[in-house]
Amino acid sequence: MSWVGLGHDGVMTDTHRSIDLERTGPNALRATNARGTTLDFGDGSTDEFTPVELLLVALGGCSALTVDEILARRAEPDSFTVHTSGDKIRDEHGSRLVNLQVTLDIALPEGEAGDAARAILDRTVEVGTPVQLTLSD
Repeated sequence: MSWVGLGHDGVMTDTHRSIDLERTGPNALRATNARGTTLDFGDGSTDEFTPVELLLVALGGCSALTVDEILARRAEPDSFTVHTSGDKIRDEHGSRLVNLQVTLDIALPEGEAGDAARAILDRTVEVGTPVQLTLSD
């Protein structure tokens, strides 16, 4: 099923995203996106990324690309790095990440363009998104 919505520019856009995962060995998976690109990952027993690390990549990457798109309209950053972190715990609710943090370290140029870019960085939005886990038959 495909979901279609109205984009920020008023143009109809495909909003549905999906990834297929395939087990490639013990504690090893391959993710494939709709464009056919693959990414192998595992449980941390090799040097490949773990799912938790990929989640941190996704959190930081999503935040960074969103901010970068907005900044680029105002001023090109002199430097832009992102650090993500969280604590993986196991408790009565299961295995999960808590204390998630995304830190953007952005240096902007002096002047009017840099000031305009700095002004938008003060506006942040945090929206909780529930995740539904289902098991297929």
